[in-house]
Amino acid sequence: MGIESLIVFIIVGAIAGWLAGQLVKGYGFGLIGNIVVGIVGAFIAGWLFPALGFSIGGGIVAAIIHATIGAVILLVLIRLVKQA
Repeated sequence: MGIESLIVFIIVGAIAGWLAGQLVKGYGFGLIGNIVVGIVGAFIAGWLFPALGFSIGGGIVAAIIHATIGAVILLVLIRLVKQA
């Protein structure tokens, strides 16, 4: 993985984490937290979507949407665990 790929990976994670935080109100983790939430969300969506037979496509925008959906799932799960 080159430095350019790592930078894109971090930017996509940050955008996806921020978007997920906006969609799931009450969760603001800051820049580093948003990056982590976005990256973990991308892994969740990368595991879940193929299992469901769902595909968004390729490209940066699709990667952001993909990671955002996974991050929203992650934040909802965190909310459920905190309430229990």
